[in-house]
Amino acid sequence: MTPDRGTDHMEPVKGGRRVSATEPAETPKDGLFFGVVAMLPLLAGGIGLFVLPDNWSFLTLNLTLFWGAAILCFLAGVRRGVSFRQPGGPKLTQIAMMLFLFIAGYGAIVATVWAFPRLAVGLELGGYLALAILDPLSARAGRAPLYFASFRPWQMAIPLVSLLLVGAYVLTSPFF
Repeated sequence: MTPDRGTDHMEPVKGGRRVSATEPAETPKDGLFFGVVAMLPLLAGGIGLFVLPDNWSFLTLNLTLFWGAAILCFLAGVRRGVSFRQPGGPKLTQIAMMLFLFIAGYGAIVATVWAFPRLAVGLELGGYLALAILDPLSARAGRAPLYFASFRPWQMAIPLVSLLLVGAYVLTSPFF
């Protein structure tokens, strides 16, 4: 690994291997890029509901909610992956957060398919708000990458603002 991204060291031990790592506090460039780009479709959908012609609203709403749900399910997998490297094994809080994110994401998919967009928006808002609050705490406690402490709050601000726009549209639209 390059010096600016931290260092890893692995050595075999009886029945496994010992891993030691030094991680940076700053957000890696690829993490910054993909972390922001993944949130842009939510922002585009939130804005699109207000600026696109009405005949686009159904498609825009569904695609936005599906995207938000897919990202929550993906982030559930990220949380699970991080828990595998936890010294002493995964912690109950990590498993609980992973399950919460997955259930919120999957529930939002089902709610969207069954035409309950208010429920889908609520589930997604809950998932992204939890990430904005709990990921920095997990990072400081050593249960998530250190850069989550500074990156996650403003990263999650993008879907939170976007979903508030989506929610406002759904609540005021005669179509939903």
